[in-house]
Amino acid sequence: MKKYYLPLMLLCALSACSSSEENKPKDMTTPEISAEGIVAIPIDCEVFRRGDVIPFNYLFKDDVELGAYNIEIHNNFDHHTHSTTSTDCPLDAKKAPVNPWVYNQDFIIPEGQRSYIARHNIEIPADIDPGDYHFMIRLTDRAGWQQLHAVAIKVSE
Repeated sequence: MKKYYLPLMLLCALSACSSSEENKPKDMTTPEISAEGIVAIPIDCEVFRRGDVIPFNYLFKDDVELGAYNIEIHNNFDHHTHSTTSTDCPLDAKKAPVNPWVYNQDFIIPEGQRSYIARHNIEIPADIDPGDYHFMIRLTDRAGWQQLHAVAIKVSE
């Protein structure tokens, strides 16, 4: 009986231990891209001028922990859609891009944040094609859940 006692005690002790990861709440929800309590910029149908800046300002929230976000800007000269809002903005005539603006930047949110206000001044190049663009925000939490918010903007001359 003694020869089974030590292994049995060791097995009980190991099964009673748990890692700190197991004690953390499971994140089962997507993060939120919000305008709550702030002036969100950009918003649908907003017009910006070539050579100016877009003063990006959004609130990000998650129930457990935020991770990172990406901002992408690309032309909408062919009138495609990303369908994250129900707003219809007036569009210019379809056209072929000559020198379209393409912006794609990743940003890391400091560890431990459940709420974060993201602010950037994004410079609009002076020599890009004016017209319709999509301003895409992708927010990912630490667990890998992602939220997408697409904003239709226009860049004028």
